[in-house]
Amino acid sequence: MADVAVQSHGRSGGIVMNDDWPGYSLDLFSYPAHYCGDLDCVFIPHGMIMDRTERLARNIMDDLGDHDIVVLCVLKGGYQFCVDLVDRIKALSRNSNRTIPMRVHFIRLKSYLNDQSTEDLHILGAEDLSFLAGKNVLIVEAIVGTGKTMETLLMHVEAFRPKMIKVAGLLVKRVPHNAACLPDYVGFEIPDRFVVGYALDYNEYFRDLNHICVISESGKMKYKI
Repeated sequence: MADVAVQSHGRSGGIVMNDDWPGYSLDLFSYPAHYCGDLDCVFIPHGMIMDRTERLARNIMDDLGDHDIVVLCVLKGGYQFCVDLVDRIKALSRNSNRTIPMRVHFIRLKSYLNDQSTEDLHILGAEDLSFLAGKNVLIVEAIVGTGKTMETLLMHVEAFRPKMIKVAGLLVKRVPHNAACLPDYVGFEIPDRFVVGYALDYNEYFRDLNHICVISESGKMKYKI
């Protein structure tokens, strides 16, 4: 089985899953029976996600502790990561002489049809973000690919003149023409494979899956619209 290497460039660079990483056998984990045949493998187990999220929370606390921040959660795929990240930041705040007063606001981005990203990006809930003026903003996103979607969102948020913007991304995909607009805090760097679970979906399916898994070709056909 291929090695999983840890990036050496920066504490928030993320855990690197090599291109030939095969994932774990589905037989080793519990997952909803209604997805039998729809998945190739467990790519990142739920426990590993939780451990990495706790580390990111500590990094964010180190950088932003004692700052009042607004968390901008990108729906729908980012909601589970955001909930778990905020919970861990709150736990650290309760047990530290440093604290991060937080407010959470939700926006929704949609740019996928089936497993393909489209040029048609919709931003919902972000029409008026004037309350961000002069604030420290932490954008929480589940997955960043080319970075174009994030770049568009950042331009939109910057128009409301926040004091500072940081981005936390659970996953960063290694894709062709990767933009320079990458998160400040990265959970995992993964190959260009279509993953689902932990609130990441394929046409609204698989959000109820705890692990991050690779969808099978038969799964894509089954839920294609």
